[in-house]
Amino acid sequence: MNQRTGTLYLLPSGLGEDAVHASLPAATLHIAHGLRHVLAEDPKSARAFLKAIGHPLPLQDIAIATLDKNTPGAALDELLQPAIDGHDLAVVSEAGCPGVADPGGAIVALAHMRGVRVVPLVGPSAILLALMASGFNGQRFSFHGYLPIDAAERMKCVRQLENESRRQDMTQIFIETPYRNDVLLKTLIELCAPATRLCVAANLQCPDESVRSDSVIGWRRGYEAIGKRPAVFLLLAAQNPRGRTAR
Repeated sequence: MNQRTGTLYLLPSGLGEDAVHASLPAATLHIAHGLRHVLAEDPKSARAFLKAIGHPLPLQDIAIATLDKNTPGAALDELLQPAIDGHDLAVVSEAGCPGVADPGGAIVALAHMRGVRVVPLVGPSAILLALMASGFNGQRFSFHGYLPIDAAERMKCVRQLENESRRQDMTQIFIETPYRNDVLLKTLIELCAPATRLCVAANLQCPDESVRSDSVIGWRRGYEAIGKRPAVFLLLAAQNPRGRTAR
């Protein structure tokens, strides 16, 4: 490890504006307050986050560069340069933890290659909070990000995930673009076996947070729309003790 380099901190943000101070421990805030170089998906929201946590410096004195899904690999060296030059640098996610359902992973991989120390900081992850709240298998689980947009491909993917969950007793976790939340929920309720368990955790750590964990047959009896609230979906298929598909 090159001791002359700075540290790349992975700085979680709150899952909602009102939850920033409640979800970030003092040690994380202390490090965040000392940062002058930040990489963020959206510099505007990063400035709002830094203001919300009471960063002591004027925001114009903090260098904030964009790191998002469209950032080309050729630009990563330049983005990491402050750490190479000996300055501490942070990756800030739009919500939750950098590098998890987030484009920060590429810069972290490069930091390891360049001998820059990488330090993950404590903060909220909607994915793990949803798993905790679901009551599903927390020993064996898999996160799949976004499911296919095409309806036929999405249905095929849901069937595959349900079958894999049944075979391996595995919790399947995925997310969706908020405006398609209810379309995905409808697909899951219509397609999955009645005994399969489905959890939807929406707007975690926000005033309108909701978590519902129920069997698909329970969901079919009635449910409220999720709307455009950020949501995490979890699925755990019931295992048939005789090895037959439960339908």
